[in-house]
Amino acid sequence: MFIAQKLRSQSVSAYLIYMYQTEDLVRAYGLDAERIAAEYLPRFGYDDTQLQQAKEWYESLARMMREEGKEQAGHIRVVQNTIDLMEDHHRELLDDSEEQAYKTAYYKALPHIVTLRSQGNNKDKHEMENCIDALYGATLLRMQGKDLSAGTQAALQPISELLRLGEEKAKQL
Repeated sequence: MFIAQKLRSQSVSAYLIYMYQTEDLVRAYGLDAERIAAEYLPRFGYDDTQLQQAKEWYESLARMMREEGKEQAGHIRVVQNTIDLMEDHHRELLDDSEEQAYKTAYYKALPHIVTLRSQGNNKDKHEMENCIDALYGATLLRMQGKDLSAGTQAALQPISELLRLGEEKAKQL
């Protein structure tokens, strides 16, 4: 909760990757906030107030996941809405004739986005969701101690740059 709040104000992409990870964590604990509070949260050294706030946050996430049918996969509405807003901003930047730097970054990232969309269940996702999915996938591999191939690293660079530029432009609004 505390990290999500901080990341949301600093980087939407980092916030989304954190929320993807949090949704997966809640699933790993069987959507059981009591287990999360007992087994996961103590490692952070929270005081009693912080621990209660974090537990309530995880309870609300678990409740949303159940209510929205996201127990096994997918993203809760608040996460999906954030992705949708990113996609709207992305489309606005592409439609803006003065945004040449963003368009250049987009066309560098586009072949990688197309590849992502052609794989697995990515066909119906927005481009920005494909980009976040790619960064999250790389994050998971790194957390598992696995090396990223040179090709994956090469694909992530223009995707990261596109996201960075989009966020930079959003902060200028």
